[in-house]
Amino acid sequence: MNTGLSDLTNHLRERYHYAWLVVGIGTLLRMTANFVSQAFAVILVVLQTDFAWGVTAIVLAQVFRSVASALLSPVSGWIGDRYGARKSLFVAAGLYVVGMLLLSTVNQVWQLYIYYSLLLGLAQALFTVNIPTTVAAWFQRRLGVAVGIQQSIGGMGSSVTAPALALLIGLTGWQVGFWIIAAVGGTILFALLFFFHSDPADRGMRPLGATDNDPPPAPVNAETAKLRSKVFLQHARRTRAFWNLPFIHFLGCLGHAIVIWHVVFFATEQGLSLAAAAWIVTIYTMASVSSRLFIPILADRFGAKATMILPYALQGVTVIMLFWAQSAWEFYLFAVLFGIGFGGEMSAFLIANRQYYGMGPVRSIFGFQHLGSGFGMAVGGLVGGVVFDYRNAEIPTRLLGFIDVGGGSYDLAWVISIAASLAGVVFILLLESSSRVLIPDWEDSLPRESQTTPAAP
Repeated sequence: MNTGLSDLTNHLRERYHYAWLVVGIGTLLRMTANFVSQAFAVILVVLQTDFAWGVTAIVLAQVFRSVASALLSPVSGWIGDRYGARKSLFVAAGLYVVGMLLLSTVNQVWQLYIYYSLLLGLAQALFTVNIPTTVAAWFQRRLGVAVGIQQSIGGMGSSVTAPALALLIGLTGWQVGFWIIAAVGGTILFALLFFFHSDPADRGMRPLGATDNDPPPAPVNAETAKLRSKVFLQHARRTRAFWNLPFIHFLGCLGHAIVIWHVVFFATEQGLSLAAAAWIVTIYTMASVSSRLFIPILADRFGAKATMILPYALQGVTVIMLFWAQSAWEFYLFAVLFGIGFGGEMSAFLIANRQYYGMGPVRSIFGFQHLGSGFGMAVGGLVGGVVFDYRNAEIPTRLLGFIDVGGGSYDLAWVISIAASLAGVVFILLLESSSRVLIPDWEDSLPRESQTTPAAP
């Protein structure tokens, strides 16, 4: 009887644990913060029409944004580990509102680089690193389910944002549209952050799934948090995964950035209207929901290393379809298949971090991995624009008989995308096994009072 009551109590505690509210809040935060960046393909068409700027000039804004976010991601993780993710996210929300308001005043391309690339790039770094790592900190068990929910629903943002942004700009103009986004988005962000706590210890709780035999929450004072993070990173840097995972993320993001930044513009060049082409974003985003949900769950159960191979391979191979796509149905079919690989490519990194590094302070590590992904996005977006704009009559315009490498074609960009994704598969195979924690004894290097499991005197 007592055993049954205890089991029921534990079940209710897990089912109604505050951790699930954190998942929901984190998902809404991510969808709101990414509203504009996920629909950049629409912004590219709008600005190119209004200002007649070159494709490369506009794409450079997203390139600089990705570079800024990449360089600031390790710092964002460091801030989150030492001062709390929640504080860093309040700063990010403020930058988001200011950046969007200033973006509505753009009339020179350099202003686009400052407002969109720098200010919103810094906000993106703080959001991207500290939202998912906070969600992960609330789960000792069922992490794959939590990450899958957060990734899949949060990743649906661009399925709504691309057509929604196109509709909003069509109704109000892009200047008023950015004012509306700043007002509505800022209100949502600040309201949600009041309930988004960095760690269970902030509410006097344990992670979901923790038992009486598990270590107590880590000490929460600032000085101890700094010391723990420093020592943890010293140990983590000695593992191969610490260096390989950022490069794998770089290759995956390079592979899909070329596509997601340019496929709408490419489709309009093939004769589709902007409205029809915008649905490509919606379709690949909706298709990505399945892999964003199931890849973390599979990684949690069968190991992140083995699970990551499939989405990387699928993301690369499906790009071959773009060499021949011309009609709407061909683009939409591509979007379905590409979206499955695209969604899974990024979804297992939190699980890999847990399997390699346990419950340690991993925000800095996750930030370092986003250094790789940010540069991948930047390089991929730039490659697509440069390849399209490049015009040099002295070089051959055909490669392998069907790949056009002359100006005004994206064929060479698609080749680079495929090669990057498949190279990611190779580097995944070089990772350590994800079946064991790589640095289980890192806390032995801490003073006893800073450990979660102090050594016996």
